[in-house]
Amino acid sequence: MAKTKKAFVCQSCGTSYPQWAGQCRSCSAWNTLVEEVIERAPVDQAWVSPGQSRVLTLDQVDRSAERRVPTGDLELDRVLGGGWVPGSLSLLGGEPGIGKSTLMLQVALHAGAKALYASGEESAEQIRMRAERIGFNGPGCHVLAEVSTSKILQAAEQLKPDLLVVDSIQTAYNPQLDSSAGSVGQIRESAAEFLRYAKARHVPVALIGHITKEGTLAGPKVLEHMVDVVLQFEGDKHHLVRTLRALKNRFGSTQELGLYEMAERGLQPVANPSAWLLGQRGEGLSGSAIGITAEGLRPLLVEVQA
Repeated sequence: MAKTKKAFVCQSCGTSYPQWAGQCRSCSAWNTLVEEVIERAPVDQAWVSPGQSRVLTLDQVDRSAERRVPTGDLELDRVLGGGWVPGSLSLLGGEPGIGKSTLMLQVALHAGAKALYASGEESAEQIRMRAERIGFNGPGCHVLAEVSTSKILQAAEQLKPDLLVVDSIQTAYNPQLDSSAGSVGQIRESAAEFLRYAKARHVPVALIGHITKEGTLAGPKVLEHMVDVVLQFEGDKHHLVRTLRALKNRFGSTQELGLYEMAERGLQPVANPSAWLLGQRGEGLSGSAIGITAEGLRPLLVEVQA
């Protein structure tokens, strides 16, 4: 039986203390320590079940994990390094309203296989309205309006999807923990459960996460260490362009850049960024020059004005 104890956990960085303090000594944030019940899991609880653990030589390792699953989105494939890696856990962060949910819903609809989109922020009817608004109706996309981590995983075990999307990790809730959704303990344990599922079933799992006002991912820092890929979706809500970067990628480069344009029918990948960036440039203007820069393997033409 798991042991439980109480501790004061910083909601900014995840550091725990035996007693309350006004300031976290780890991240220097004020008034962020909240009392939580910490449940100590059994020692043999791991991300991979004990029956799957055995010593192998490198040439005995199954190379099927190298097979990437295309996302159906050329810009996302570019940033990921070719598509989803089976059994990987990815985290997509960005400001509210920037288009994270729209991007992942498009990916789930475009997956070309069976996908499960679990949302704790929208009802199934709202998800369908958004899908119809952006002009997609993928028969292979299954939706689930649920916040319980165990129920989401139970549905995934029954459906056996090729892709699981969770929107968002801040709303995921484990009833066995005596803390509210969005707390450090809930985020950490929910992410650990999704990680165990991804590794055991060799299914790519994508988590959507919020960011703080400082621009960092909300939740404990250990969340970024647990996942395989950290993606950052950025842009100005008053402009149409969106950028996608990989802050961490265990399976590829972190130098690639994905560009999107927010249109009436959702996020449209920018296939030719140079033409798009120079589309408004006038001819024969003084004080204007074209320069070449590189983002990953893709050269970009940009305008430089004096």
